[in-house]
Amino acid sequence: MNSWTKDSWRSFPAKHLPEYPDADKLVKVESDLSKYPPIVFAGEARELKRNLAKVADRKAFLLQGGDCAESFKDFNADYIRDSFKVLLQMSVILTAAGNLPVVKVGRMAGQFAKPRSAPTEVIDGVELDSYKGDIINGMKFTAEDRIPDPERMVRAYTQAAASLNLLRAFAKGGFSDLNKVHSWNMGFVEDSAQGEKYKIIADKISDTLGFMEAIGISAKTSRRLRNVDFYTSHEALLLPYEEALTRVDSTTGEIYNTAAHMVWIGDRTRQPDGAHVEYCRGIQNPIGIKCGPSLSADDLKKLLDILNPENEAGRITLICRFGAEEVNTGLPKLLKPFQNSEHNLVWSCDPMHGNTVKASSGYKTRAFGNVLKEVNSFFDIHHDMGMYPGAVHLEMTGQNVTECVGGAQAIKDDDLSARYHTHCDPRLNASQAIELAFLISDKLKESETPDNQKITIAS
Repeated sequence: MNSWTKDSWRSFPAKHLPEYPDADKLVKVESDLSKYPPIVFAGEARELKRNLAKVADRKAFLLQGGDCAESFKDFNADYIRDSFKVLLQMSVILTAAGNLPVVKVGRMAGQFAKPRSAPTEVIDGVELDSYKGDIINGMKFTAEDRIPDPERMVRAYTQAAASLNLLRAFAKGGFSDLNKVHSWNMGFVEDSAQGEKYKIIADKISDTLGFMEAIGISAKTSRRLRNVDFYTSHEALLLPYEEALTRVDSTTGEIYNTAAHMVWIGDRTRQPDGAHVEYCRGIQNPIGIKCGPSLSADDLKKLLDILNPENEAGRITLICRFGAEEVNTGLPKLLKPFQNSEHNLVWSCDPMHGNTVKASSGYKTRAFGNVLKEVNSFFDIHHDMGMYPGAVHLEMTGQNVTECVGGAQAIKDDDLSARYHTHCDPRLNASQAIELAFLISDKLKESETPDNQKITIAS
């Protein structure tokens, strides 16, 4: 294999990259960004890799979730706090069910770029570039807004750094103290059935903390009770940005992407001879690979040979996105060659991307029932094959949006327009995300039931 440099991807075919009309401006922005401080530290990425190795070894569970595409418009402290709250709640629910630590990774502080099914879109006879995320162009359907602008990378960097700064404060500054487990319950969720179920778990935690404090173990004496480890991730799509934030770690001499702790390669850009795979093979961060119906087991093996030739534990997370109708045929074919192999892999369920449909109202949506159906199948298939379903990957928000139909709130097609705020794909709202966490917790409990007994989650 050819030697790798952080810009060697430029010699490979690259899909879903924008064509910037001002090449000189692009070069200047790339040069400026390459001098900016790192957003994350190499040691943090190594720590995440060690934690993901525990997931691969069936000793932890990975919860990865956040925005479909972060936006410049929705950037504020409350928005970040509420999404973080939901992930904390989901983590508590999953930990209580599986008696395993939950590795928490946000689609946050850098998830700005999105590949699109078509490079352009037409409205009322006018054809313009598709919206590809705020880091590339604007959402408004105007010729000026849809022109790719390199300066947007600088704003994305600034927002990502500020977001991670706040997330670190939430994770380490007392907000995540388990004694505050009740305060994570948000108003519109608290009064629901999910809120009541969460309160029961929170009450049990509070009782346990009271006992532990009585014997001398408290948040003051144990960091684990007052802090959480929280990591960030995004799709490594806009390679000029990723390259500019790629640095040599001064302590080890290894090369890391310092824009996020973990990055993933999308289902549309995972060609073994493509630029995105070439870039990712040289960085030491944990890498995700989106696995859709078009990925064969043979092609997956090729990708693993390229991206993880040493079979390093915690390096690769396979994010499976088949859709509720194809998962039962597609996933077993992908899993079979790895059933008794020595590959160190984390198998994750993305029940969102394969279940996007257009509602009669004209909005893109996802049916909560189909999300549940895919999660059910994902866990059952792994259960039947003796493999570990170790992760879930969700597009979700802490806001009370109406973007996915169904769930306990019984959101219907006619309700979508009420609070449809996504900049790209529909997300689970906080209530739906917590509802799903309870349902996944039932699947995690299967490990405590006889081998022939399954729990089917239902809304």
